[in-house]
Amino acid sequence: MAGKLFIVPTPVGNLDDMTFRAVETLKAVDLILAEDTRTSGVLLKHFGIETPMRSHHKFNEHETSARIASQIEEGLVVALISDAGTPGISDPGFMLSRECRRRGLTVECLPGATAFVPALVDSGLPIDRFVFEGFLPPKKGRATRLAELVAEPRTVVIYESPKRLARTLRQLAETFSPEREAAVCREISKLHETIHRDTLGQLVSYFEMNNAKGEIVIVIEGCHSAAWPKSSGHGGCTAKSKSD
Repeated sequence: MAGKLFIVPTPVGNLDDMTFRAVETLKAVDLILAEDTRTSGVLLKHFGIETPMRSHHKFNEHETSARIASQIEEGLVVALISDAGTPGISDPGFMLSRECRRRGLTVECLPGATAFVPALVDSGLPIDRFVFEGFLPPKKGRATRLAELVAEPRTVVIYESPKRLARTLRQLAETFSPEREAAVCREISKLHETIHRDTLGQLVSYFEMNNAKGEIVIVIEGCHSAAWPKSSGHGGCTAKSKSD
């Protein structure tokens, strides 16, 4: 009888956000695949989970996904976790899930923590429709992708590292307009959680003077024809053409 793959979200900060179902699932499976076994080891110890653990991350998932799927085919019950949040959302997970589904194996994703949802809700920007971009291309294709997002009418959600935050905000202000509203959410659910709501121009000024730490989510107001007329050119809903 074939086994099963569980995709199990883990807290993005506060361990109290772990669900009862997630803990019970991790205790019951045969194997846990973790993005970083050292990070996940702290989580498992906290909840008294003694299930064997194996590394599964972006550097080895191309090679290991087929082998793991074969083990699931043979009856192994596996849980996949990432360092924080839901696997597959800007974290490893998609390749293994796709391979299991390709083979007709059962994949079940538990509901749970994802960093962009509380950031979006807390941003004060419209959340009836939004687009999640994850991490922007670090170099090649970055300017092109930003230019494509200028006229996006939905609220835009981006992940960013603290080291690149000020640079990214400058690029956003130059491409979208310094007047576009945005929010920078940091360390969601952790002790030093903060959210800064302002225009992109003001956010650039703040974060050029104040270094950010921890996980970052940027939420940006969408292009609205009344507030950002297309006729305004660069600074409105059309971006200046730039090479990547």
